[in-house]
Amino acid sequence: MNPNQKSKIKNQKSSSPLRILLNEIYVSLQGESTFAGLPCIFIRLAACNLRCSYCDTAYAFTGGNNKTLEEILAQVRALASPFAFARQHEGKSKFEIRNSKISAAQSKIKNQKSKIPLPLIELTGGEPLLQKNCLPLMAMLCDDGFTVLLETSGALDISPVDRRVRRIMDLKCPSSGEVARNRLANIGELKSTDEIKFVIGTREDYAWAREIIALHKLAAICPLLFSWVHPLAPEQQDKSLKKVPLGQTPISRQELAERIIADALPVRFQVQLHKVIWPPEQRGV
Repeated sequence: MNPNQKSKIKNQKSSSPLRILLNEIYVSLQGESTFAGLPCIFIRLAACNLRCSYCDTAYAFTGGNNKTLEEILAQVRALASPFAFARQHEGKSKFEIRNSKISAAQSKIKNQKSKIPLPLIELTGGEPLLQKNCLPLMAMLCDDGFTVLLETSGALDISPVDRRVRRIMDLKCPSSGEVARNRLANIGELKSTDEIKFVIGTREDYAWAREIIALHKLAAICPLLFSWVHPLAPEQQDKSLKKVPLGQTPISRQELAERIIADALPVRFQVQLHKVIWPPEQRGV
């Protein structure tokens, strides 16, 4: 986190109304987790305290615009309004929809036939928990009826997060260069609706993750995700990223999948779906 970002975030504490340092906000498909493939509004916050070797969002390390929580909520509601309209008119004829006087922009998102209202909302980064005002923002989104996901590195305390939020927490593997930053106390805070993600780039990562799962009995806590490291495009290779420690052996997608099967691990193998659909370096997807 650069000095300018630190200053902006520090000033948020005393500002009224509450503000947050935003990198971008957009609608796409959820690319990872047990929600992969579902429409999702991504709220990407700026700044991060880690420099993982495989990070593909280094552009969020710097910059960002201070926005009020109300401004962000209004933007989320606008982006979500077409989904609310579709749900409201589900099963109606074209004639009924055409003659409906209910505005999509004014309709409130309700959980009707699905237990998971769409679109999902995900706070990601950067590292969202670096900004304390993300906590009231997530609570506001939950109060508005959204299913809220939080992508967090696992290096910061997750206990203050609203219990309605589904936390997707990394446990950093050795090839990240940040394995020492894992806050293992967070494991005791996890609930069944949370998820743990291991980003696997080497055989050493796989062996480490397998050991941690057994040691902490993680499969009994919540879903476990094994995410293969997609190679970075040249423009994504930020100079500030950590180097993969010497002596580690890269693992392919196929080898990772086959090892999971051979070891009968209770995990979900995943690729980053958005990188399969769009160019890996493309933003806003």
